[in-house]
Amino acid sequence: MKHNPAVYVNSAAVLGVSFVLLGAYYIQFAEGEFPCPLCLLQRLGMLALAFGAMLNLRYGIKPAHYGISILGAIFGASVSARQILLHIVPGTGGYGSPVLGMHLYTWAFIVFVVSIFLIGLMLVIGTDYEASERSEYSKRIPQFAKIIFFIVLIITAANVVTTFLECGLTQCPDNPTSYKY
Repeated sequence: MKHNPAVYVNSAAVLGVSFVLLGAYYIQFAEGEFPCPLCLLQRLGMLALAFGAMLNLRYGIKPAHYGISILGAIFGASVSARQILLHIVPGTGGYGSPVLGMHLYTWAFIVFVVSIFLIGLMLVIGTDYEASERSEYSKRIPQFAKIIFFIVLIITAANVVTTFLECGLTQCPDNPTSYKY
């Protein structure tokens, strides 16, 4: 079965978001830096961004799926911008250690803005949204898409568990230093 090139672009997007989230987990566990509440919300935005692309992989390429990704990216970019503005004054410090000269929330903002641009580009150049292709495509999910789904499912479950361990059922601390449980 011949796949639309957008399938590979969506797969790459989901893998890219997965690598970003795995990098955040590396910093959380290997570097011992706990995510703040805004960081947790940015992770949620990343997962929403990936969810729209995953819907494209499962049910065929649809503008509505891209819309879910755009909404997730707008939410994540808003949260990232808020955190950037909290730490923009020189000498006030930032939250967490910089990676390649910028804090993770700055990198997250860049990822969200670039994602919005690329999704818009996909909407402009991807005009083949015929129902026949979608119904044919949804009959069989490529093996690589199943693997990608499993990776995102594991990351999502890990996010739920680690957030619960950090915050419990109460509001997360502004500057977490340990797990509650």
